[in-house]
Amino acid sequence: MPVALPHGVTLVGGGQVARADLEAALLRAPSLVAADGGANMLMRWGHRPDRVIGDLDSLDPSLRATLADRVEHIAEQDSTDFDKSLSHIFAPFILALGFDGARLDHTLAAMRSLVHHGRARVVMQAAQDICFLAPPSLRLTLPASARVSLFPMGHVTGRSEGLCWPIDGLTFAPDGIIGTSNKAIGGAVDLEFDQPRMLVLLERCHLDQVLTAVLQARDWR
Repeated sequence: MPVALPHGVTLVGGGQVARADLEAALLRAPSLVAADGGANMLMRWGHRPDRVIGDLDSLDPSLRATLADRVEHIAEQDSTDFDKSLSHIFAPFILALGFDGARLDHTLAAMRSLVHHGRARVVMQAAQDICFLAPPSLRLTLPASARVSLFPMGHVTGRSEGLCWPIDGLTFAPDGIIGTSNKAIGGAVDLEFDQPRMLVLLERCHLDQVLTAVLQARDWR
């Protein structure tokens, strides 16, 4: 059953999450949703999620009973709990924590999910970076030398203004040209893409600006 929430959503997975990061996320996105085992940590920290979504293979059985009316059980095993959550949440934007960490396969799966669902208003927060699917066009204001990493998850072309190394005329692909470790020249950075396949990775200090920008930008859907 779809979960419609009026505010930004803090979506918490079962990976590594700093308590301070959770508290900061809730100030920006007060609706709280757990992806399966993410609820275990939230409840230990005294946060009762509005919803728990997943196949429930990681959720503490006692919590499943406690949260019974808030649990969305999706039994199929062909998608991750992040996928299931993104498919069922309808909200202005989603700030996702706990989907990266020591296991590289989990991080790669989460990055793939961002592209698979084609929604630019989902921002994944990692230990040092934020990662999100680029909308069709995006404008940010960044200081000189700010890192702007672009990673394609499929064939995609685009154009840019405000980057040290412009991307105009390039065809990106995961096994071809990628755009990691580019830099802003200082000031406005404008990006445009022809397909919903480019991930943007920035330092976490730009989170608030990114949330504002993706909310103002046209989404792919």
